[in-house]
Amino acid sequence: MKELIITESNFGQEVERSEKPVLVDFYADWCGPCKMLAPTIAELAEEMSDRLTVGKVNVDEQMKLALKYGVSSIPMLVLFRNGEPVASSVGYREKEEIVSMIDNALAK
Repeated sequence: MKELIITESNFGQEVERSEKPVLVDFYADWCGPCKMLAPTIAELAEEMSDRLTVGKVNVDEQMKLALKYGVSSIPMLVLFRNGEPVASSVGYREKEEIVSMIDNALAK
């Protein structure tokens, strides 16, 4: 499954009311570490599609969402469960670290 493009208009439907947990990648097109992380996010979207949904929020286009979730550095990953943030990380992370964060948060 491909990553969802998340905007203010579909955030409620795709994240807050999602049946599955949602990993949201807050990014910008000009951000080097975001570009480095993009292939990993795409892999996670494919590999973990049975467990969670993966979405992307462009912080330049969706400033209100970025402000709402306190995004001050990017890339920032936020894992939502039942519409609430349950885990997050800032900066580039190896795939294993991201999977571990997801596993730990969903085990609770």
